Amino acid sequence: MRLAVALLLALVLAAPAAASDRHPTLGELEGEVMCPTCKTTLDQSSAPIANRIRQFISARIAAGDTESEIKAKLVAQFGPAILAEPSKHGFNLLAWVLPFVALGIGAAALGWLVWRWSRGRARSAAPAGGPPIDPELERRVDEELARFDG
Repeated sequence: MRLAVALLLALVLAAPAAASDRHPTLGELEGEVMCPTCKTTLDQSSAPIANRIRQFISARIAAGDTESEIKAKLVAQFGPAILAEPSKHGFNLLAWVLPFVALGIGAAALGWLVWRWSRGRARSAAPAGGPPIDPELERRVDEELARFDG
């Protein structure tokens, strides 16, 4: 039983690594590669250079290259801007981390503002008892209310 669990765990952990070096299709890579002319992904571009890059990718797929090999060849030829997603190291790591940091700061600020707002309303609420009402005034109010009801 332990051997089966260990094999299953190894397969689960090895799946992402194997997926990165699998043989892709042109449709998969078209959304991950940018057109250098119009700055959109290949699946949105009809520029002549985009068509040549599609032909290159198709030829590399037919030759048996993996996704990482094809991307490496495109980066070597066109530079890192050819990839639709920024790299996950160096200065480009900010593109991955900054949105999560901004969401965290925004959530913390919103929580703090809600806390302050709710605490301010609790302090500004009048006490339930209040000062005693003059009996003569209370009698007059009751008579006026009775006159409107009837």
